[in-house]
Amino acid sequence: MKERNAFAIPGLLVIFAALGLVAFYIYRFPEHIPLLMLPAAILGFLLLKGFVIVSPNEAVVLTFFGQYSGSLVQNGFWWINPFASRQKISLKIANFQSEQLKVNDAHGNPIEIAAVIVWRVVDSAKATFAVENCNRFVHLQGETALRHLSNLFPYEPHAPGEIALRSHPAEVANQLRAELAERTSIAGIEVLEAQLSHLAYSPEIAQAMLRRQQAQAVLAARQIIVDGAIGMVEMALRKLETDGIVQLDTASKSTMVNNLLVTLVSENHIQPVLATTQMKA
Repeated sequence: MKERNAFAIPGLLVIFAALGLVAFYIYRFPEHIPLLMLPAAILGFLLLKGFVIVSPNEAVVLTFFGQYSGSLVQNGFWWINPFASRQKISLKIANFQSEQLKVNDAHGNPIEIAAVIVWRVVDSAKATFAVENCNRFVHLQGETALRHLSNLFPYEPHAPGEIALRSHPAEVANQLRAELAERTSIAGIEVLEAQLSHLAYSPEIAQAMLRRQQAQAVLAARQIIVDGAIGMVEMALRKLETDGIVQLDTASKSTMVNNLLVTLVSENHIQPVLATTQMKA
């Protein structure tokens, strides 16, 4: 069932028409005024019952004898079928923050995750008749999509180019929004934005994961230092040979490489040791 426009007449036009009709009958048939009192009262009651005000960003869903007869989405003062049942539904942008869920990521690590979801109703008929309560429906679908998302991606990447929850927030947000849009389309709901608002390891493994992150950072730094030191040693040997400053045999090169690497890689200050020869008297 899709939304369609309901038949409605501008309320002011109906009021002016009713007043004109009353004035016409009073002018043409003044002697029949006592006989017209009861029909006029009934007609006036029906007229008043048919008036409805539609506020901005609001829709009025109409049903007549159990059948959907349309929706009023244009704000203003209208007159509709007085026998139709009406239900107002908000079209304003709404948002909510989910509770912090304790779930497992793609690698089975327990994590805590939460999200902020921004949404609105775009089809008043589906939002009214397809689900019992669209607000509760969005909340439940948001938590379900968030649980599924955490099972698709790891907390942090373990391979080059791997999408992870912590390192790729834009990609994760797009995935969450797409899944929510698919889940809530049946209720005539549009998901405008979905972003992670909380992401952390569970307390029971937080310390262990912190030590692992620190170890990975140290290893990465060491890798950069070693690569740089090897490049500097290679450049120094090539420079010495190219400029002809000194000719080194294999043993001398090994000693020089060892000393340079120790000097460049070591974290402590290196004291040079000078090789000297003792002269006999």
